[in-house]
Amino acid sequence: MAAKDSRTPPPETPIWAKPAPGKLMGRGHSAGDLLEAYDWDVLESRDGLLRVGVHLPARLRNPKGELFGGFTPTYVDFLALHTYWAGREPTPGRPWLSTVNMRVDYYAPIRSDRFEIEGRVVHRRKSMTFVETRFFDPEGAMLAYAYTSLKET
Repeated sequence: MAAKDSRTPPPETPIWAKPAPGKLMGRGHSAGDLLEAYDWDVLESRDGLLRVGVHLPARLRNPKGELFGGFTPTYVDFLALHTYWAGREPTPGRPWLSTVNMRVDYYAPIRSDRFEIEGRVVHRRKSMTFVETRFFDPEGAMLAYAYTSLKET
């Protein structure tokens, strides 16, 4: 009987991890599709910094037409994870990242159809990475601020 090959084959790259030029990601990721992240424009990406131009889908708005506050952390979490990989060769699922803490401060409602989000790695230490995320309106005013702790698992 032949020995069983115990090597794990490399994972197939998911379709969402193959973005069109200038885009953050492709379609097919559950959270990304909810946020319509496949339409986000990458404005700047370098080691530890990611700035994207996004839009506000109608389904994420509250009755006043603003970003429903409960979805703001979804944007934060999503951008923090992508900021971790900014300027690096991404390897989906390796390391796996878990969000272990997140704080969001709201300064003003997000009403505009388009706005920008910037993620910046503040500190990397062993298996922990700390990311700050800022939301800006088209005129450059900060609308929200978040601080996220990611752990490599």
